[in-house]
Amino acid sequence: MITDYARIAFRSISHRKLRSWLTLIGILIGITAVVALISISVGMQNAIQSEFEEIGSNRIIVAPGGYFFGPGSTSYSTATFDNSDLKAVRNVRGIDAAVPILSKTIRLKFKDQEVSTQIMGGPTDTETLKITRKMDVFQVAEGRNIDTGDGYAITLSQDIAYDTFERDIRVGNNIKINDIDFKVIGIGKKAHIVGSMSIIPLDTAREIFDEPDEISNIFVIIKETFTPTEVAEDIKKELRKERNVKEGEEDFYVQTAQQVIDTFTQILAAIQAVLIGIAAISLLVGGVGIMNTMFTSIVERTKEIGIMKSVGATNNVIALLFMIESGILGLLGGLLGIALGFVLAKTAQYLADVIGGITLVPEFSFALIFGAMAFSFFIGMLAGLLPALQAAKLQPVEALRK
Repeated sequence: MITDYARIAFRSISHRKLRSWLTLIGILIGITAVVALISISVGMQNAIQSEFEEIGSNRIIVAPGGYFFGPGSTSYSTATFDNSDLKAVRNVRGIDAAVPILSKTIRLKFKDQEVSTQIMGGPTDTETLKITRKMDVFQVAEGRNIDTGDGYAITLSQDIAYDTFERDIRVGNNIKINDIDFKVIGIGKKAHIVGSMSIIPLDTAREIFDEPDEISNIFVIIKETFTPTEVAEDIKKELRKERNVKEGEEDFYVQTAQQVIDTFTQILAAIQAVLIGIAAISLLVGGVGIMNTMFTSIVERTKEIGIMKSVGATNNVIALLFMIESGILGLLGGLLGIALGFVLAKTAQYLADVIGGITLVPEFSFALIFGAMAFSFFIGMLAGLLPALQAAKLQPVEALRK
């Protein structure tokens, strides 16, 4: 029975090819947007999760600065860390290493070009190097990293080395930092989420910036038997005591790798919700288009409806026939939208790889494909509900007269 209804619906759609194609456009655009956006955003979430799994979940970043929540106002703190804060962090149970970093904005000159950028000073003592060489921001793709005994040496980020100056900077080149000569000994490994940083020895950074005690942030690696969230809370407690601040008024923040992942996920979810909301407008327009087409179809097929009713077709049969036809219109738009969404997502993957150097693999799950098909069919049937009811109410005698 249903197959017969579907055959009649397909025949009706094929007889009105141009109108049918125009009717599909709204559904097609909406489903295309939904499929492309969801597949890309899920791919981005997977990429973020994968990269942080490579980095390790046992990382914590501790940095000065934060928000004071006072009565009736919110103010930003420009606090700094020093060696006493580093000592307090290192006193916390479960910490394998706490690496102090001094970060500054500098003038970097290569040949006749000069740019403003940020570098960081990292420790070069033997014990710390054993830890930092395992950390993503300290890893190099070319040359070597800073080592014990290095002075005016630097490992450059890939962005600075390859994308900033007219000529690429290579290992062995000389550059100037605040008019001081430095030798490039390495090019940092590119990380898509956290990026790579330009690094010089911490002692050298303290010397050229005249900052004997300041610490910009602390990279913490915890022991495998401890939970990052628990260690992070212990760090907060220790720093509150050291800096004499109350809970809720911290002039520092402590962030675990999982919190960074959650932040990215929340941002992606918000963007995804907004864009899908916009796409839903296209689906609404598509639904209105289907409704209009079905009303027009009823007018054109009034005699056909009268004949079907005169030979025994019930109101339910007539209504179901028109709803199936509108559902098929929605489904066809959905299928085309899925195909176009796949093409757009793969295009975004290619552009991200070629232009941005980012590995992005859109995910086309069964749930996404089936959901898009079912939703487009449902939108079509819903849009055809009123026209179907109108067709069902036609009286056979009156219908045959027209």
